Amino acid sequence: EEVIEAAVREDVDAIGISSLTGAHNVIFARLFELMREKGLTVPVFAGGTIPDEEIPGLKRMGVLEVFLPGTPLDEIVRFVQKLAKA
Repeated sequence: EEVIEAAVREDVDAIGISSLTGAHNVIFARLFELMREKGLTVPVFAGGTIPDEEIPGLKRMGVLEVFLPGTPLDEIVRFVQKLAKA
């Protein structure tokens, strides 16, 4: 709830969530539920310790990209820059 409240208040262009808890499916499901309630339509991307087999489910929810541990920072920066240009 705090992420969505901050996103609305700050008029963000995207939301990036890092999940290290293993609760990413619950977190992202709730995030998208709250986004729909608030009418917030911004790109969402993820990072963290997310098993490969769970990435397709996150993408079906609406997560645009998932960055796993070890992803080079410049790859993430390029992704965010592409979002900014769009």
